[in-house]
Amino acid sequence: MTEEMQQIVLKQYCTGVPTPSDFELVTKPAPTPNEGQFRVRHIWNSVDPGTRSRLSGGDSYAAALPLGKPIDGFSVGIVAASEHADYPVGTKVFCAGGWRTHTIQNGKGFIGKVPDSVPLPLSLWIGVLGVPGLTAWFGLKSVAKFREGDRVLVTSAAGPVGATAGQLAKAGGAETVIGVAGSDTKCQWLVEEAGFDDAINYKTVPDLDAAIAKAMPDGVDLLFDNVGNAMVNRVLPMMRLNGRICISGQVADYNLTPEETPGIVNTKPFITHRVLMQGLVVFDFAREFPVALNEMATLIGKGGLKLKEERFDGIDKMPEAFCGLFRGENFGRRVVQVGAEA
Repeated sequence: MTEEMQQIVLKQYCTGVPTPSDFELVTKPAPTPNEGQFRVRHIWNSVDPGTRSRLSGGDSYAAALPLGKPIDGFSVGIVAASEHADYPVGTKVFCAGGWRTHTIQNGKGFIGKVPDSVPLPLSLWIGVLGVPGLTAWFGLKSVAKFREGDRVLVTSAAGPVGATAGQLAKAGGAETVIGVAGSDTKCQWLVEEAGFDDAINYKTVPDLDAAIAKAMPDGVDLLFDNVGNAMVNRVLPMMRLNGRICISGQVADYNLTPEETPGIVNTKPFITHRVLMQGLVVFDFAREFPVALNEMATLIGKGGLKLKEERFDGIDKMPEAFCGLFRGENFGRRVVQVGAEA
């Protein structure tokens, strides 16, 4: 009997905030690996806000996704059929699998074996030990050039990237780490569990600029931004001499057209305070992934890196899990179980 595969494809281009009706669940026969290939049976899939940039029909830092094609995402699973000597049946792997229950891989690109020596939940390998954690690691250390004693501001701080970045800064000796998040519950978790020095609920403070200035009276050395242009624009006047800004994500801007996207006008600090601003695509640092993953896994094992997960059950839940990211409903990494772990 032929094994079946399910996948979520793009039914229509997204306009504004995506909705589940933009996607479609399709069932087809599971692919058979050829020589040098292997089939991964996915167990956990991710939903990622950066995927939104490919769903409107226009190119971003990655090409627009054609209609009818499976949605991008990351997966962790087990090799179920193999014609590849390095990936025998039973090998646990994380990979760029997309919103599917099965994929064919060839051992190239973003893929790695889940080490048996690190007894952590499989879902972490597409969370804090996946692209979100790696983005935080390299955004903080390689792009923003974090230094001990920095005063750090993290936006969308309760998300998997922001929470990891803030905790890595604290572990590295930051003088102050302040988070900006969208609920009192998230802010409380950031301070009491993740070890941030303070957190600001941007939805309830009457004046966000004043709240940030009060929390960081000596200014900001490092802004780790996951929100977008409006946030960068408000923080620029607060940057200290030789301050650095890492553009990690733009969740507030992904659903906007170029004409709707706010501009950055507070540019004077780039000259007066020698501020540097740089973005990143985490795969630029692929050769260094093993070192970062090993250090973060060690931190988790010692209890030095806290995390939050929201788990959904069934591949049919992926569109709603994804759309909720843009309604501010998520608290931590959203992962969807699409196969049994046994």
